[in-house]
Amino acid sequence: MKKFIILLFIPFVSIFGSTKSAEQGNARAQYLLGLSYAEGKGVLQDYKQALYWFTKSAEQGNASAQVLLGLMYRKGRGVLQDYKQAVYWYKESAEQGNVTAQYLLGLSYDHGRGVPQDYIEAYAWINIAGANGKDVTKDKRLLSKQMTTDQIAKAKARSKVICAEIEAKKK
Repeated sequence: MKKFIILLFIPFVSIFGSTKSAEQGNARAQYLLGLSYAEGKGVLQDYKQALYWFTKSAEQGNASAQVLLGLMYRKGRGVLQDYKQAVYWYKESAEQGNVTAQYLLGLSYDHGRGVPQDYIEAYAWINIAGANGKDVTKDKRLLSKQMTTDQIAKAKARSKVICAEIEAKKK
């Protein structure tokens, strides 16, 4: 019986500690609290609360919160579906090197969701995600079928420019 009570108490202590830190402005705690609400871990699932805490963290530059905030806008969780906002947050995160955001940004350009459809930009971002460890072989093959050789070359050159811009921001 003691073990059961302790196991129930641990998530409460963890969430309580995260809430206090989050309320004090800690971006990582805000992200973790948002994640808890999004997944319903230690608290009742509440997308509006998840959105609130992800937004707080994302506005402080937390790349993980930014990509999840983008997903919430894309899926309409806790907020009206808004592809433009999703792309905004994907780009913020992608420019910090978040591989998932780079990939999702590429898909957004591929499908024209939140941005005008642009295969060169799509290929560029998907290529960057691939260079950073995401398996994008299938995505690049499918995109290549819709592009000319010249467009693919432009996309690869664009990837290099974007990577240089990301590196310059890090310095």
